[in-house]
Amino acid sequence: VLDGHGYLTALVGDFEGHGGAIAFNTLVQEVLPPSDGASPGTQIEVVTEDGYSTGFDMVINCAGLYAVEVARRTRHGAHDWLPKARFAKGNYFKLEGCRTPFRRLIYPVPEEAGLGVHVTVDIGGQARFGPDVDWLSVTDPAAIDYSVDPARANSFYDAIRAYWPGLPDKSLEPDFSGVRPKVDSPGVQDFAIYGPMHHKSPGLVHAIGIESPGLTSSLALGELLAGAAAGE
Repeated sequence: VLDGHGYLTALVGDFEGHGGAIAFNTLVQEVLPPSDGASPGTQIEVVTEDGYSTGFDMVINCAGLYAVEVARRTRHGAHDWLPKARFAKGNYFKLEGCRTPFRRLIYPVPEEAGLGVHVTVDIGGQARFGPDVDWLSVTDPAAIDYSVDPARANSFYDAIRAYWPGLPDKSLEPDFSGVRPKVDSPGVQDFAIYGPMHHKSPGLVHAIGIESPGLTSSLALGELLAGAAAGE
């Protein structure tokens, strides 16, 4: 079991130790080609909501649920290559009133758009089940309702009893939910990386539809994105 918060804290420490700086809660207004007065080496300028412009030699858009919206704010030609935003909500239920018989992660056969309702055990020993796949009609991340509908427990009992027939009645309680960004584009079944070969803008890369591999495969994805931004 991986401590995700600890892992991210370590990455932040490495990043800042190499001179990096993080600007939280900073809304990107536009991503522009370099202006005439840009400093040498600048390939892209990012304008924030306060009107402040900063030049970069490389920009990687990995904004998760907002990645498509950020990509649409780029002023680098047409966006005919850009997929639509589509979100899949995943609900989780936790086990209450009994002990889990599992010591390891249990994954059923994957289903469309998801890995199926599987069981995970966190670092505190709490067992939880999920996620399911609940396609959302909203395309604005700010409009997402993250509450878990208790009525969805009925489908969870059916799914879990396929590999744990002894799951007691009334043992599942709503836990939490998350939302996965999906790539809504013909022929693309997973996440997609759009680099200069798509929009002809050196140094600019968009990571669209990044789900759990954004954590579990983050180091490999980082190398891939940096290579794409460098034109490799």
